[in-house]
Amino acid sequence: MGEKKIPYYSCIKELNIDNNKLYFLQTKEYDNENDNSNVIYTELSGYNFMFMGDASSTTEKEIIDKYNLPDIDVLKVGHHGSRTSSSIEFINEINPEYSIISVGKNNRYGHPNKEVLDALEESKIYRTDQNGSIMFKINNNKLKIETCSP
Repeated sequence: MGEKKIPYYSCIKELNIDNNKLYFLQTKEYDNENDNSNVIYTELSGYNFMFMGDASSTTEKEIIDKYNLPDIDVLKVGHHGSRTSSSIEFINEINPEYSIISVGKNNRYGHPNKEVLDALEESKIYRTDQNGSIMFKINNNKLKIETCSP
């Protein structure tokens, strides 16, 4: 088996993919592995997407202090809906229209956390444990959401 040459990037601020830009929102290097997650913001066909990795509320606060973020259309919720992420201040600041929680059924951590679900109540929540796979498609500048039951 030949080795694949996979490009590896460290400490980049943005990455161009075709005509789209992924922005890596970093504030500093943390001792905590979760807080070193890539937090990625991108705009596709006029829709704003944000992927939180496992970033905690500490990182969230520093991100909203450093970056002037618009309202987010699609938020990939941090840390599987754990209570260490998705602070009410952060959620109110980015005001997501749709929230996606990637979470296993009956997981031993009790994710997603009730406080997180309460914080996200203004948005339409999709969960992989309930909705299965979740796909966002943008056709003719219209956002369409498809789920496929587990």
